[in-house]
Amino acid sequence: MSAPRAALVVAAVLGGALTAVIWWTTPWTVLPEPPGGRTPVRPEEGLPAGVGALAAEYAAALRPATLASIVLGLATAAVLGLTPIGARLVRGVARPVGGGWAWQVLLGTVVLVVVGRLVTLPVAAYGEVVRHRYGLSTRSWGLWARDVALSTAIDAALTALSLLVVVGLARRLPRTWWAWTAGGAAALVVVGSFLYPVLIEPAFNRFDPLPPSELRTDLLALAEENGTPVEDVLVSDASRRTTALNAYVSGFGSTRRIVLYDTTLERLPDDEIESIVAHELGHVATDDVLAGTVMGALGAAAAVALLGRLLAWTPLLRRAGATSSADPRVVPLTLLLLTLGSLLSAPVQNLVSRHVEARADLHALELTGDAGAFIAMQDRLAETNLSDPDPPAAWQWWFGSHPTGPQRVAFALDWQRLQEAG
Repeated sequence: MSAPRAALVVAAVLGGALTAVIWWTTPWTVLPEPPGGRTPVRPEEGLPAGVGALAAEYAAALRPATLASIVLGLATAAVLGLTPIGARLVRGVARPVGGGWAWQVLLGTVVLVVVGRLVTLPVAAYGEVVRHRYGLSTRSWGLWARDVALSTAIDAALTALSLLVVVGLARRLPRTWWAWTAGGAAALVVVGSFLYPVLIEPAFNRFDPLPPSELRTDLLALAEENGTPVEDVLVSDASRRTTALNAYVSGFGSTRRIVLYDTTLERLPDDEIESIVAHELGHVATDDVLAGTVMGALGAAAAVALLGRLLAWTPLLRRAGATSSADPRVVPLTLLLLTLGSLLSAPVQNLVSRHVEARADLHALELTGDAGAFIAMQDRLAETNLSDPDPPAAWQWWFGSHPTGPQRVAFALDWQRLQEAG
């Protein structure tokens, strides 16, 4: 069997394994139907007058920027990846340092990532203007620029190092490079899920321990009751950037901690904070991060194996101005294929995410036993974060990683009715 065909077969096998994991681990039915049928979803019920309309207006103002960013990013990647322009750029930026293949990959990748970010920068700036206009962003433009620069630098560095390994393996092992790279990609996903809260989160926020208080004691006790003890309860300085409310649990083992936005601490009563944290502890109790890591590892390995097949397709390589997967000029094409893969996989990822989030909602209700606090928390989050109560169905299908606020309220009412019915 030829190497390209073997890569395609392995991609199919890994894709099948990923499909099986998704099918068996995703909670497709979270809550049985209560007597009398499910509670109708009422988009603006529970919100102060005018808030639902304001949230829909905010979403409508931001949605074109999101679509424009996707289109511009994809168009730029296509121009660079499917014409000789990208190949010439990769060659040209490395010429001052000798033009070696490693420099072509490293510097070429950095320049391509920066170009892609610069093309979408005006749209990102417009999005920040919209968030300021509606009171969601508190960032100064200096902090916004610092965040953009830092995230671009991290993205460029990690991508450049990854592609250096890919091209290096392709030069050393031309027939089996994709197999080694697939294994490396899967391992990188696993390692990244452990290191992200330790290395990446502190680059953007400061975290301070929550001072001793009744809330801190209750949250630690909630984690113990959940069977997932945490090492600490931290407060993130999120108010430097946003007025939004949030909390989450991150890390594994000795690095696991509850993190509260300082905005959440300031604006929510303790029972609603406990409801948010109970939801996040639900993800820990059901090993959602572990399941997501397994899915990510399988998906990354399958994508790399498929990449091994595509980068052996002569017409595609010729279009990109490259000769093989070992040619540094293949970098722009690789970035295009990765961008396409990320975009096309989003609906599946978000479908799984919505069901997983619903299960975490159920866990929060069962852990606290307080549907009233859960509903009040969802209404307050929707009001403060200006979450669209009724997004277009296609938008929610493609981009919605969580059920809408009204769907989550209806879910809690269904749970309450089931409890009352015994």
